[in-house]
Amino acid sequence: MTKDANGRENGKRFRTPAYGRRPDGESTRETGKTRESGRPVRYGRTEAREESAEKQEGKGLENELIEGRNAVAEALRAGRALDKVFLARGDADRTLSFLAALAKENNVPVVECDRRKLDAMSVTHAHQGVIAVCAVREYCTVSDLLAAAEAAGEDPFLIVCDEITDGHNLGAVIRTAECVGAHGVIVPKRHSAGLTTIVNKTSAGAAEHMPVARVSNLRAALQELKDHGVWVYGTAADGESELWNTDFRGPLALVIGSEGDGMGRLIRESCDFVVSLPMRGKISSLNASVAGAVVMYEVLRQRSGV
Repeated sequence: MTKDANGRENGKRFRTPAYGRRPDGESTRETGKTRESGRPVRYGRTEAREESAEKQEGKGLENELIEGRNAVAEALRAGRALDKVFLARGDADRTLSFLAALAKENNVPVVECDRRKLDAMSVTHAHQGVIAVCAVREYCTVSDLLAAAEAAGEDPFLIVCDEITDGHNLGAVIRTAECVGAHGVIVPKRHSAGLTTIVNKTSAGAAEHMPVARVSNLRAALQELKDHGVWVYGTAADGESELWNTDFRGPLALVIGSEGDGMGRLIRESCDFVVSLPMRGKISSLNASVAGAVVMYEVLRQRSGV
């Protein structure tokens, strides 16, 4: 049987990729040891990180907040594109419960938070326990992204963001994805930046052109992609396959991990291949959006036949 550079056999999925080697003591398949620094790869999601993500939601959003119960209710009834609805935690008011149910019916994530968080976000200082954050455009589905690739007569090239919470990073990822000709970006509903004004501004307007799908379960979305013949490539500092030794031709989805923890354990297990970037300096990692850009352009180079 023949195998390609990534260990694919007869067109079937083959879980063991070609292993890259780093000159600075990178992990090996045989030993399973971490690099010489001895620092373990972190997969946990901490409360501090979630709190930081919530703070990001409230920065620079003055022009895209809808405050007050009636205003949020009408926005939901009108089908307004909303990124999230924040509700005061512990408030037993029936109106807030109704708004939570209405938001879920409209597929809008509901985030319960301390009332002080709402006070900090509020511009009117009359939020009545609820603030909605508007999205700059509608989200689409994973099926829409696959259909767009098929309509273009191209192999799918999708970018998956695993809990990137900083809007500037997400905007940078979307900008690069648009520049390299990706067919879309996938983000999770929770613990992730959404299509806010900050993201749109950082993307230099690319968010207006790049389709973004938002999913409830990222692992299930990756399985859906696999079921459609898409290969899933993760990125990690201790990835087994070095960038230059990895074959990116064919239908693929590239997973970019979060700013602090990288890919989550379950997401990493869902990847067919985990790719590392060559590092020659004293710093052992790159910013999430920068690392993603490097890999995206290598994908473009290979897909262009260069």
